[in-house]
Amino acid sequence: MQRSNARLLTPATVTTLVTALTLMMSSPAHAAVEWNGDADAGGTAVFASLVCDDPSYVHQPDWNDGRGKIFAFTKMPGSERCEGLGLAGHTLTDGRTYWFGWESMTKTGNAQTVFQWKSWGTGAEQDQNYPVLMKVEDSQLKIWYVAPGEEWVAAGSVPWTPGTWNRIELGINSQSSTSGSLTLYVNGRLVADKHGIRTWDLKGNVPRWGTYGTTISDVESVNWVDGLTMGGSRADVAP
Repeated sequence: MQRSNARLLTPATVTTLVTALTLMMSSPAHAAVEWNGDADAGGTAVFASLVCDDPSYVHQPDWNDGRGKIFAFTKMPGSERCEGLGLAGHTLTDGRTYWFGWESMTKTGNAQTVFQWKSWGTGAEQDQNYPVLMKVEDSQLKIWYVAPGEEWVAAGSVPWTPGTWNRIELGINSQSSTSGSLTLYVNGRLVADKHGIRTWDLKGNVPRWGTYGTTISDVESVNWVDGLTMGGSRADVAP
């Protein structure tokens, strides 16, 4: 009679296998960055385009502080904006959640608009223009939901110190109905969590980062941005 080479599992072995399987099933999924917008990842080519009025510009200094290259959106006197628009190689859609993570530091406490969830189109091609908007104003970071008809609804604010880096994580559930939402964390603190809003306009939306404002056109404004990423959850864009 031929002897089998198979080994019987002992109780101890079974316990070990069950424990390992349980740990595998309970461990969180690995974070998945869908877009790496860090300056070291490809310079300004990580954006779909730049919107910088002459003589404003974007450069990428390296301050030898461990961050590597960063973006310096520099709005010069005589112009209104300097922004990076969209995600190169990515077309955003409604019906899903996007999380954006980055670090920001501004030169002054009045850099005005530093983030826009900007609508495509002009005039009748859009209902909202910018459903989600963030400003550095009066040494506060303020976030608004802007409803159709330019109805500005304050969603939250937090103190903002010029010359200091701040960690930002922004989640937008993009919906063309009023089932969307926005969630904002600043330095790990929940600042805004607004639901039941319309976050996707007629022709869609894209993010913009930089510094923009008609009220500061006569002064220099700088928004330094580092470590831009996009994913489907907050964990995806965590540092």
